[in-house]
This record gives sequence, structure tokens and C-alpha cells, in this order.
Amino acid sequence: MERSATSVDDYLAALDDPRRDQLARLDALIRERMPAAARVLWTGVFWGGTDQEIIGYGDWSYSRSDGTPVEWFRVGAALQKNHVSVYLNATEDGQYLAKKYGAGLGRVKVGSAAVSFPSLDRIDLDELGRLVALAATAGDDGAV
Repeated sequence: MERSATSVDDYLAALDDPRRDQLARLDALIRERMPAAARVLWTGVFWGGTDQEIIGYGDWSYSRSDGTPVEWFRVGAALQKNHVSVYLNATEDGQYLAKKYGAGLGRVKVGSAAVSFPSLDRIDLDELGRLVALAATAGDDGAV
């Protein structure tokens, strides 16, 4: 995936309701918890081989195990076909925040660094805001 020249605001404006509303609400929550973070649209083929559009918040650079440098985001938000995903690229005590705290969000599917849910109305938004703020404080190594 790579940074897109399309602004996040233009991307959001082009979405159909009610999906736009879901992502716009999530965008507002993340921006409130990460006010100084860069906000960039990332596009391209994601890990599973699917084309994705992800709003990334905060810049994060790291190196893969083979030494290859990677530019990425600290927190991401994306619409999927049937759900919304939030990516939390940060760890606490060696465990990804999503994996460690995801169950506290309510009816979500938890991956290593991601939580997915059908609607913002089904999750604890205060807890999600707390996790976003926690991810924002992560150091260069992703640890909080």
C-alpha cells in the first residue's frame, strides 16, 4: 500500500451514506484522540491480497526482520464490505493493543492488530477512544 494523493476529506465526501457516516464518525473520534497526527489516505493491495483504502493517522517507520524499512500509520480506519476495521499498530507488554483490549469494545472481531465490527453503534466508543489515545503514545518501536 502507498500514500494516495487524494485527500481524506475528498475520499469521505465521495462515499455513499450510511457508510460515509460510519467512517466520518470514526474519523472524528480518532482525530479527537490524535489531534496532531498526520491524516493520510493509503490505497493499494493489503496483506490479504485485496484492494483497500485506509485512512492512516500518525506516521510510523519501522524495519522488517530482513531490515527492509517500512513507512506506515500508527492507527488506521477502513470500510470493508460488511464491517468497519480499526488498525492499532502499537503494543503493550509485547501484545498488540487490539489483541489485548479488543474484547472490551463489545461485539467485535479481533485480529492481532485490528478490530472489526458491523457498526459503531455496537461498540464502546469511549473504550475505542482510549485505545486510540494509547496507540498515539507508542514509541518508535510501537510499544506503549
